[in-house]
Amino acid sequence: MEELTYIKQAARRMLEGNIVPFWLKLMDQENGGFYGYMDYDLQVDKKAEKGCILNSRILWFFSQASMFFAQEGKKKLAEDCGKAADHAYAFLKDCCLDRENGGIYWSMTWDGKPLDSTKHTYNQAFACYALGSYYLLRGSEETLEIGRGIFKMIEEHCTDDIGYLEAFTVDWGPESNEKLSENGVMAEKTMNTLLHVIEGYAGLYEAEKAAVEKIRQEKGSVTAEEDAHRATLEKALRWAFQIYADKIFCPELQRNLVFFDAHYNSILDLYSYGHDVESSWLADWAADLLEDPVLSEKIHGIDSILARHVYEEAFDGHSLANECEKGKVDPTRVWWVQAETVLGFLNEWKKSGDEKFLKAAESQVHYIEDKLVDPREGSEWYWSLTKDGEPIEKPIVEPWKCPYHNGRFAMRAILF
Repeated sequence: MEELTYIKQAARRMLEGNIVPFWLKLMDQENGGFYGYMDYDLQVDKKAEKGCILNSRILWFFSQASMFFAQEGKKKLAEDCGKAADHAYAFLKDCCLDRENGGIYWSMTWDGKPLDSTKHTYNQAFACYALGSYYLLRGSEETLEIGRGIFKMIEEHCTDDIGYLEAFTVDWGPESNEKLSENGVMAEKTMNTLLHVIEGYAGLYEAEKAAVEKIRQEKGSVTAEEDAHRATLEKALRWAFQIYADKIFCPELQRNLVFFDAHYNSILDLYSYGHDVESSWLADWAADLLEDPVLSEKIHGIDSILARHVYEEAFDGHSLANECEKGKVDPTRVWWVQAETVLGFLNEWKKSGDEKFLKAAESQVHYIEDKLVDPREGSEWYWSLTKDGEPIEKPIVEPWKCPYHNGRFAMRAILF
């Protein structure tokens, strides 16, 4: 199909010509990790905060990219990305990990000391996602043990009887949730954190499945004790999916709710188009890892509703608006939202066979390549654009701006 061919070719151009080389150049060889800030004018601040979420996302990306290029027989790219993953892993292990209290700090100074020592469930989940990916790359038992330790911290400190809590002090005391609250509300639980708990646990679950299969290959069988970590993760994932289906998804509105009180009562009329289109493929992928047809059918059904409703409500034929609060649309075209739109629409096309989603994905990729990729030498993607496609002067790199959304879009689209 011409549309899919174009999508794959464009994704490869962006991955190999833009995303990978840009982030490779941001390795801090002297102090570890990656430089944490580049302003709109492409000036790197080498003494800026290094966000632990940013480092985890970079670790995930380069681990995946190394495996991706190895499968394609591109040895040099695989080696370069593998070295970058090793570099990110060393920073996470040596600096971001709280050896005393467990879990991952929020951010580090430029030279690797704790800057913001608070803990957040969202941040812990991304570390799980990254460590699962790095284990698949290198097969290190140490990596898996660190991931298991963070998973244990989440389950021990970040849950109550009905779901996942959000923010904590360094020693896991209660903390207010400014970091994941927006739009004038202070949420005790959020859709965003629950979605990325599912994602993080799924990434770690992939690693545990690989570890169990390794034992099976070596010994011919696996004991219940050797399968215990995978089984524990599966139980937690199933609970998270139950929350997703019963509390986050709103069938009457055909969308996910966003901000909640402690009992998962919605506290703001907000429609996050980007998170819904991301959920529409990401939750499918995570559910399918459990190899349970009943669960997959349930989650796939919800996610198709999300994808179709976003298409009808927020897609203008070439790009996706940001969000809608109390009926007022924010038309900003945000970098990560556009990347996730491609995957959400490709996924829905694959499930339904409805050609309009393939055509929408192609149109979205044209928009990304023509408008969102920054043509200036030494840059990557703009953070966001106006509705008319004009760049908004926001940083090119900062603690939330990373190669995870756009790098993932590119690799998954190429393999579609």
